[in-house]
Order: sequence, then C-alpha cells, then structure tokens
Amino acid sequence: MGLEPQQHQLLLAIKGLPQGIEPTVGELAARLQTRHHSVVELIDRLEGRQLLSRRRSERDRRQVRIELTPEGERILEALSVQHRAELETAGPALLDALRTLLGR
Repeated sequence: MGLEPQQHQLLLAIKGLPQGIEPTVGELAARLQTRHHSVVELIDRLEGRQLLSRRRSERDRRQVRIELTPEGERILEALSVQHRAELETAGPALLDALRTLLGR
C-alpha cells in the first residue's frame, strides 16, 4: 500500500483510540511513544496522501483532531485483511517454532 511502518502504526492508533479520547497530536505521540514533531511529520505526509484530515476540536478550539478519511479507512482495512491472512498462514508454523524453543 506504499505506507511506512510508522504511518501504518499511526493509522492504527487513530482507529484504535477508545471512545471519548480525542485523537490529538499529543495523544497520538504518547500512544506511539514518540515525539510531538515526529507525529506532526507523519500526519503531514498522510494528510498529503489524503489518508488523514485535521479538524478543530469542538470541545476545545485550540486543539486539532486528527481523523481518518474514507481513503485512510479503506487502506487500513485492506492492510488489516492482508495481515490477518498472513497470520493465519504463518501462525501454525510460528506456534510450532515457539513450542520447539520452549521444549514442549
């Protein structure tokens, strides 16, 4: 899909926020355990690809909310389906390898 791993993680972080938690730069930086300016850079790139949008918070007009666009939702869903299929295929082999390592 042409995303860097950090960009994919940002999309997942936005989608996975619990209800009531606003997707602000600060919140996303904390969840990704990275610096504010790094998240801003990721957002800029993804906004340029029209996968994210910025919108002023209705509760606090000083804050900017980060939201997935319909295209961002579509790409995230496609990646999730692909990753799930990979895990279903590789999962049994990974379990066997872990069992071997653990001596079971």
